[in-house]
Amino acid sequence: MQKLNIAIPQDAVWILNKLNEGGHEAYIVGGCVRDSILGRMPQDWDITTSALPEETKTIFDHTFDTGIKHGTITVVLHHENYEVTTYRIDGEYADCRHPDEVSFTKKLNEDLLRRDFTMNAIAYHPKEGFRDPFHGQEDIAAGMIRGVGEPAKRFQEDALRILRGLRFAAVLDFSLEEETDRAARRYAPLLTKVSAERCAAELGKLLCGPAAGRILRAYPAVLGVVIPELLPMVGFAHRNAHHCYDVWTHTAVAVDHVPPRLPLRLAMLLHDMGKPDTFSLGEDGQGHFYGHPRRSVELAEGILTRLRFPRRTREQVLCLVRYHDAVIEESPQRVRRWLNKLGPERFFDLLEIQRGDASAQAPAYCTRLDHLRRLEKIAGEVLAEAPCLTVRELAVGGRELLALGYQGPAIGMALRRLLDCVLEGTLPNEKTALLQYLEQIDAKKSEGKTNPRAKPKKESEKCSYLIILLKN
Repeated sequence: MQKLNIAIPQDAVWILNKLNEGGHEAYIVGGCVRDSILGRMPQDWDITTSALPEETKTIFDHTFDTGIKHGTITVVLHHENYEVTTYRIDGEYADCRHPDEVSFTKKLNEDLLRRDFTMNAIAYHPKEGFRDPFHGQEDIAAGMIRGVGEPAKRFQEDALRILRGLRFAAVLDFSLEEETDRAARRYAPLLTKVSAERCAAELGKLLCGPAAGRILRAYPAVLGVVIPELLPMVGFAHRNAHHCYDVWTHTAVAVDHVPPRLPLRLAMLLHDMGKPDTFSLGEDGQGHFYGHPRRSVELAEGILTRLRFPRRTREQVLCLVRYHDAVIEESPQRVRRWLNKLGPERFFDLLEIQRGDASAQAPAYCTRLDHLRRLEKIAGEVLAEAPCLTVRELAVGGRELLALGYQGPAIGMALRRLLDCVLEGTLPNEKTALLQYLEQIDAKKSEGKTNPRAKPKKESEKCSYLIILLKN
């Protein structure tokens, strides 16, 4: 038993001591121990104890039942929640998700045996040090993810553990131990029994890990159980001088080249899904993928909906996939147009996507990166000028146009026309200039015919109101 000091919150130490004073064993356990060993800040401090749930409730003043049938009571202390779970043995997992029944035990090792990976089956007490019967510390030191006991049995109990293993490998930059790796591949089809929400949560964390690309390249068949649409990309050659990887490898490499934010990583994962369906071979022997962004959007929409990602996430991802291949000219006018189209935040996200895409192409064709840096600079300069990018930001609005005689749809059309001029730089976003421009347009249209978009008005009334507006 190794002695090592872990900086446990005082409240957690107090809970351990209270349980010990009541004649019960108690340890912190699981992810908080693992993260502490790795030098990471734990998000939660979970406690395991020999005390039965009802005994735990009698020891503490403020508790509530979290999962009492499975032995979990939440202790509330100084407005923080601490889960305290009785040592337990899980029964059979008929649905590959939840134990059919649980039984409580007084033996810590039996509780640790039910856990997924050795690195998560370590208990710790400040006075005793570690309880580590499955050598989880050694596996952490070796960067190894090993199933507790028989990995195959652990995965059959809860198939989500397969994705959890890959997620840990991506987040911690670890590798699956050989037997655990074989079991993960063999029992991957069981993932079809896991809910979409649980799969999506693990997939999202996996994608945002620093080793996500390596895990994607190594386990396409496992991930393909959750997202079968990925599989046609595996080994699909581009047959194009712009690319040095097959479509799946290109995708995996590209994922690593965008910031670890979920919408960006998801967009990168899905951006080229349409390529196998749109492949054609030119007379020059070069492969082409005309229309693949549109097809990728179609496939991505189905996947994101099926996995029940939030609506906002779906919208962000689909937008980035739709325009990932768009050509953006290096001019303030074109950049303003794109800023208007996407908004500043999404425009810069698109540049990140295009940068990731370009970074995963053949080195000879990475000159696109310079182009993207120049676009980023232009966008920064444009935004520094506090530009008008939307109708709402125009110096005139519907009230002024109503006063000029515009009605109904004509108001919106006129405002959009003004915005077009402002975006192109042919008009300043100034009230006087915008109203004078409309007057000029109306005057031209009224020569020989009535303006169908404007409400009939006496010219004297119209001019008088214009003078009032300009003064304001």
